[in-house]
Amino acid sequence: MTATRIAALRGRRVWDSRGRPTVEVDVRLEGGAFGRAIAPAGASTGAGEALDLRDGGAAFGGLDVRRALAHIEAEIAPALLGRDAGAQGAIDAALIALDGTPGKTRLGGNALIATSMAVLHAAAAAAGVPLWRHLAGDGPVRLPLPEIQIFGGGAHAARRVDVQDFMVVCPSAASFAQALDRTAEVYRAAGALLSARGLLQGVADEGGYWPAFASNEEALDMLLRAIEAAGFVPGDEVAISLDIAASQFGRAGRYRLARDGRSLDADGLIALLGAWIARYPIVSVEDPLAEDDADGFRRFTAAYGDRVQVIGDDFLVTEARRVEEAAAAGACTAVLIKPNQAGTVTETRAALEAGRRAGFGTIVSARSGETEDVTIAHLAVGWDAGQFKVGSFTRSERMAKWNEMLRIEEASGAGFAGGAALRRRRP
Repeated sequence: MTATRIAALRGRRVWDSRGRPTVEVDVRLEGGAFGRAIAPAGASTGAGEALDLRDGGAAFGGLDVRRALAHIEAEIAPALLGRDAGAQGAIDAALIALDGTPGKTRLGGNALIATSMAVLHAAAAAAGVPLWRHLAGDGPVRLPLPEIQIFGGGAHAARRVDVQDFMVVCPSAASFAQALDRTAEVYRAAGALLSARGLLQGVADEGGYWPAFASNEEALDMLLRAIEAAGFVPGDEVAISLDIAASQFGRAGRYRLARDGRSLDADGLIALLGAWIARYPIVSVEDPLAEDDADGFRRFTAAYGDRVQVIGDDFLVTEARRVEEAAAAGACTAVLIKPNQAGTVTETRAALEAGRRAGFGTIVSARSGETEDVTIAHLAVGWDAGQFKVGSFTRSERMAKWNEMLRIEEASGAGFAGGAALRRRRP
């Protein structure tokens, strides 16, 4: 145990993929093992997730993280020095108690998650094994089915279209590498189609194309054409996954689709999404209703949960209690797992396990503000999540994670979850 005691812990300010400050933490153990992790940040955030503590004021538009770093130096480091990095649950319990607030509002969820993940990395290094194997122990591992953005919208692309993510999955791929190969071809085909029609305006936050579509359905039509132009069978070889992120345009049961020029109630939005499901090869829908519309979630799941995966993100915010409540109400069939929503590795794992007990699909996910940190790739494999969502197939902060998965696939010799990960497991 002496070798795994925390000897040094420090934080620093680094920069994320949007050029905004974020928190990095280094941990060194008495035996010399080292761990490092960086906190990501979201643009589309749920009201219940751990607070990404920012300074306010003029510097960097109020987004500096000096307060979070000061908390690491003055409180977090002194509290963890001498503790056993191998006892992740005890480390995270100490962080939660030290903060003392439900939403990590005092010390900052960004300070806590960077620290928690850095300790995890140090413990794996001390054990002399890759992080994914440290997490899995003697348990089985699989490479997850990747979910990859082709077009960005919503909060990721100045709301050029209302739907936040138009993505693809490859249900019949035989390996993670083959799923990436197919996606690369679809991404290339989509770019060529957009350029030919003069619709390409740039790149969205997560690396997907930022198109000038006249409607949300135009994006779906274009994505379907891109799949076909790449030479794949829609629905089998390459299918569509959507992140509606309805909290961004809905409140109190009303939904305003600015791109389509109409306002809908929950029933109207459910009917619209149902028409899309009938028309397009859609296999997964994330946050179809707003986070304050639990009954809408329940009704959507009752209507379409046997045809598509229904994912809660803002609705569940990686919180085990909310996952359990949603399962009891029949309000979802899957949960998105984002470590920084929870604030610690232990709480993140608890939400995933709650989903697993409920028979939910579990999808480990990145955020729109990302870095070169690849921790989530190891979480997805080590916890056998089954699915993995990072963003698009471009930009180094995204590719770092896809490429890390290829390395893990090669080193582990593990199987691939494939399309089976989309099918609900009955508890």
